[in-house]
Amino acid sequence: MKKYTNIKDISNLKETIREAILLKMDPFEFQDLGKNKTLVMLFFNSSLRTRLSTEKAAKNLGMNVMILNVNDAWNLEFEDGTIMNANTSEHIKEAAQVISQYADIIAVRAFPSLTDKQKDESEFLLQSFIKYATVPIVNMESATAHPLQALADAITITELTEKANPKVVLSWAPHPKALPQAVANSFVEMMQNMDVDLTITHPEGYELSKEITKNTAINYKQEEALKNADFVYVKNWSSYNDYGKVLSQDKSWMMTKEKLGAAKFMHCLPVRRNVVVEDAVLDSESSVVIKQANNRTFAAQMVLKQILEDL
Repeated sequence: MKKYTNIKDISNLKETIREAILLKMDPFEFQDLGKNKTLVMLFFNSSLRTRLSTEKAAKNLGMNVMILNVNDAWNLEFEDGTIMNANTSEHIKEAAQVISQYADIIAVRAFPSLTDKQKDESEFLLQSFIKYATVPIVNMESATAHPLQALADAITITELTEKANPKVVLSWAPHPKALPQAVANSFVEMMQNMDVDLTITHPEGYELSKEITKNTAINYKQEEALKNADFVYVKNWSSYNDYGKVLSQDKSWMMTKEKLGAAKFMHCLPVRRNVVVEDAVLDSESSVVIKQANNRTFAAQMVLKQILEDL
């Protein structure tokens, strides 16, 4: 693996998931692989699970880890030909090349503006690092994608499924803030590459990009969509067509134990209790969110392992 910025960078998904599950049995099996190698993690936005799980994954492989909260350090310039006489003090061209001298792998996390669709979809920040860095780049969530989370989700479903072709439902839920589509996008793309029966359910107006959903079934009636589900992944996202807008905070879309039925409940976390999902679901044996969070380490570890093997 030369980089991991999109799930398409995984050459053999089934084998990667299988190896990740085996890796959980002996996380330190490849601790010499990263010896004298350094991972630099750049956070343009804060993080809990992504930060800790990726650092743990790197250290399980014997890597050194350096972490920088970029927006606390300085403002980077990304535009070509700009006159830097305002609030930016360093250009990405120099920054990416300099950081590449300190790192063997660079991991980047940045969120969308949710105001400029064209700019967000260009993935200008992530693409700038890909363009100017001289080492592999890992996407720790970008404007449109969260491939590390999606791989952890795939590992979780594979571990827990009792069927050859489980029914998986991605359900929108209310949230007081406008949130990105990144997690939903990558989850849909990941499920499209697995042996699952995927359905997306959300209120009208919350359609994801057609480039993402393709021919995946969309049902605007949540309870109908949830019938006979094996896994229900609940996530809020803002409108894609009316970009970045909160069109509805319909409380009836909150996930309840009654609606969940016998399915397993999934969420990337953090989650707002009794807004996105009721306590009775999160605190039940149906919830696998803690298992998901644990699998974040092994998703990141598999990605870093495959990149290290190609260095």
